[in-house]
Amino acid sequence: MAIYTLLLTLALQLSRALAHNNGLALTPQMGWNTWNHFGCDISEDTILSAAKAFVSYGLPDYGYEYILMDDCWQAPARNQSTGAPVADPSKFPNGVADLVDQIHSLGLKFGIYSSAGMYTCGGKFGSLGYESIDAQTYAEWGVDYLKYDNCYNEGQAGTPKLSYDRYANMSNALNATGRPILYSMCNWGEDGPWNFAPTIANSWRISGDIYDNYNRYDERCPCTSMIDCKLAGFHCAMTRIIDFAAPLGQKAGSNHWNDLDMLEVGNGGMTYDEYVTHFSMWAVLKSPLILGNDVTNMTNETLSIITNDAIIAVSQDSAGSPVERTWETPVPSGGALSLWSGSLVNNTFVIALLNTSPDAQTVSVNFTDVFIDQGPSYQAGTYDVYDLWQKDGAGKWGAGVGTFSGSIPSVQIGAHQVKVWKAVPASGASKRDLSEL
Repeated sequence: MAIYTLLLTLALQLSRALAHNNGLALTPQMGWNTWNHFGCDISEDTILSAAKAFVSYGLPDYGYEYILMDDCWQAPARNQSTGAPVADPSKFPNGVADLVDQIHSLGLKFGIYSSAGMYTCGGKFGSLGYESIDAQTYAEWGVDYLKYDNCYNEGQAGTPKLSYDRYANMSNALNATGRPILYSMCNWGEDGPWNFAPTIANSWRISGDIYDNYNRYDERCPCTSMIDCKLAGFHCAMTRIIDFAAPLGQKAGSNHWNDLDMLEVGNGGMTYDEYVTHFSMWAVLKSPLILGNDVTNMTNETLSIITNDAIIAVSQDSAGSPVERTWETPVPSGGALSLWSGSLVNNTFVIALLNTSPDAQTVSVNFTDVFIDQGPSYQAGTYDVYDLWQKDGAGKWGAGVGTFSGSIPSVQIGAHQVKVWKAVPASGASKRDLSEL
């Protein structure tokens, strides 16, 4: 099976299906989606209110640009004469094109949803067999983004080739429209999309749906790894998805990203520290940052998390390099302590220390571990270190915590907390520029 997957991956990389080459998602996409908070209870008013709140809060200034309309926008049936998709007139009395125009007038971009199946997950008409007419209609409406789900796929899954062919059909249809439309595959990690999706999509989901919970086990999310997982499920706790993402970082890069699912920050199922972990790990792992809360009614706490510009700068860093987990140590009381590190532009680095245990921990962060990929000269270096969840004297995220050689000693980290640092060589041309944070 492994040899088959390798050969298929090589073959697909030689293909030219090429949402990957649509010029979009050079860094992980940022925006807001209706599903996590509103589910099927959406309308033109829901989406316009969210878009206006987006602008009012200044979220576009932080990089958030897409307003994404998820499932249940559709009428009960397609246009009987043309087969084209039609919006539910009771929810969208002015049609999708008018809604798109209003979103664009706010300086934002608009995304739509469908499924690579006979029906969507909400039981509406899907796009399987209708890829060309749907893609063309989306383009005519002015759509900028497609989230493409996996429900009711008529058994066209179970091998990488089956999934590739089904999703490539929509990729080709989108490209044929001539309109750049960001293509977000949502096949729940089925058939290992990280091995084939980079040639056809801008991002791909790596797991079953997220659940607004830190670490609860749920039998509906049964796999402990997505490698060869046969039932992705749903109700996946946030830290479980982090574990799913750990071995997949090398599969992602500019134009093609591992998607850990939409953010739950602000929906109420986790604590402040847990939401900080959620937002931070999605950012350093280079997942799309797609808000899933009610953006018309946010607390200051929620807003402070999703507008941490130092963390967002790591997400949007042009090096496009997800962190990798360098070690993980189980904690007797449960959970684990783990170290993650990755490269940023200008020879700088990001370090994340994650404590999923229920107890505070003290640990030294050794540079031999942080710079395991860079080698001895980096491991022996001296670094200015900045805590991206501390504010400096001017009130900006990214306070300096010291200059260190060999390690960051005796780090105290609370239960369910994360520490995220930026490390900059203490001498030379790559000295830290405050404006980069």
